[in-house]
Amino acid sequence: MNSNFTKIIRFVLGLILIVFGANKLVMIFYEAGFMPQPSLPENANSFMTSLGATGYILRVVGALEVYIGILLILKKWVPFALILLAPISVNILLFHFFLDLSGGMIGALIVALLNGILIYKHWPQFKPLFY
Repeated sequence: MNSNFTKIIRFVLGLILIVFGANKLVMIFYEAGFMPQPSLPENANSFMTSLGATGYILRVVGALEVYIGILLILKKWVPFALILLAPISVNILLFHFFLDLSGGMIGALIVALLNGILIYKHWPQFKPLFY
């Protein structure tokens, strides 16, 4: 679990989560993030507008992404962070698969793949959950 490969994967995934989570939080308060927002297809745009209209979903997801990213980079509670990230990464993947196939599918696959690799590397810690 402490190989250089695992450390690199953990750091890269943590950095991705911190950057994109912080961008979500900045967008909420300043209506424009520090990264430009891509144009989305109509269905995807409607979905994101609905999430933004709730007033809390994007804040919670952004805060969770930053929190998980910090946990991964600091190597604190890594299995817990990976469990928290699992539904987020699946939803990112499903969003791009069903609503925005051309847009960010590569990024969604990278996040899901890195999360999957880290879950595999920490599998002995997850094993008791399934028995």
